[in-house]
Amino acid sequence: MDLITITVDNTEIEAEPGANLLLTCLENGIYIPNLCHLKEMSPVPASCRLCFVEIDGIDQPVASCTIQIWGTMQIRTDTPDVRRLQKAALQLLLSVHDVDCKPCPANKKCALQDIAKFLQISLKPKHLQKQLKETSVNEEHPCLNYYPNKCVLCGKCVYVCRQQHELPMLAFAGRGFHTVVTAFGEWKNGMDACESCLACSAICPVGALIPKDITIKS
Repeated sequence: MDLITITVDNTEIEAEPGANLLLTCLENGIYIPNLCHLKEMSPVPASCRLCFVEIDGIDQPVASCTIQIWGTMQIRTDTPDVRRLQKAALQLLLSVHDVDCKPCPANKKCALQDIAKFLQISLKPKHLQKQLKETSVNEEHPCLNYYPNKCVLCGKCVYVCRQQHELPMLAFAGRGFHTVVTAFGEWKNGMDACESCLACSAICPVGALIPKDITIKS
């Protein structure tokens, strides 16, 4: 297939028609904040609302993870409107996130930390009103502890679980603010598979799923 040339922030990039725009930018060293994107995931969830860009011919910023490359696109990743939307999305995530980084196993390798640094936003904005879930940790699973107030609901754990196991162990439950990741007791039928896998914990970008043998320091 012949490659086409697109322009991202005045930089020309060659890409295949139909390739994912977010992935193409990331592969070419152009960082766009994102939490929920996985190359193999279909349909694209576009749930984090962080990967906005502007494209000539489209009236408003769009989530780059939902865009397939076409023609000679002109793309901008660093406009005031893009940054405003990204900062608003991040602040919304932080308002329901337990920002206690020091004892967290994801500290210094956390996607939220990286994005906050990139967007120059404090992880603890003084004006932000916190709304945390009553349950800080769910310890029902024999192999994993789940921290709902750290979870960003990116869906990566649910996806990799479905890819790894004939009988998926994880799913979303609840609605709105009360949405969580749950095992619905399915681990009881596949505990050995969970114990030898832990792909869900490995792919979590924020340390919301932690193997029980890793201690959370108080």
